[in-house]
Amino acid sequence: MQTSVSGRYLLHLPSHSRPAPLLAGFHGYGQRAEDELKLLCAIPGSESWLCCSIEALHPVYTEKGSTGASWMTSRDRDRRIEENVRYVNAVVERIRALYAVNTTLCFHGFSQGAGMAWRSGLLGTYAATALMVLGGDIPPELSLNGCRSSVHLARGSRDRFYKEEAYERDKARLHAESVPFVTTLFSGAHKATAAYFQAAGEFLDTISGS
Repeated sequence: MQTSVSGRYLLHLPSHSRPAPLLAGFHGYGQRAEDELKLLCAIPGSESWLCCSIEALHPVYTEKGSTGASWMTSRDRDRRIEENVRYVNAVVERIRALYAVNTTLCFHGFSQGAGMAWRSGLLGTYAATALMVLGGDIPPELSLNGCRSSVHLARGSRDRFYKEEAYERDKARLHAESVPFVTTLFSGAHKATAAYFQAAGEFLDTISGS
């Protein structure tokens, strides 16, 4: 049985009045939109983008007892994927209707949100110019055939959630499908560091004028 559920997203407007590229981000498990928006705004150069942080539809309690959100679990996986992609489509559509944005669209995902970045970019209504994924793998069910989005794939060297084997497997998949990509392996664990932000800013600069 279907019912309606309210979604939530946060925006940080660009520092200029011209039509801006759109940088839409997805947080990790147990986080909130505020966490991802903070990450997006810390990327050098993001001030010229319209930054949007989309919060997952499913509330959860974290181990510390605080409230956060989750994108999905393995239960009813295909249905949740369809609902989430439809949700992202609706957010992007609303932003395009209300704000001056150009055709450049980049999806950013951290941890569990990395899967959402991939699904939104490959299955969504709005084609992604680029995908930026940190600490999360490519969903195994997705086909990369025909993907022409530029990809920035990043991992901390001590990340125990996005392990080295998964990182190498994702690199091999991208290479096999001739997807244009760059990688960043930085010293750190399962979180963004100064080295990550520097690399992310350099990548963002290459697509901001697309």
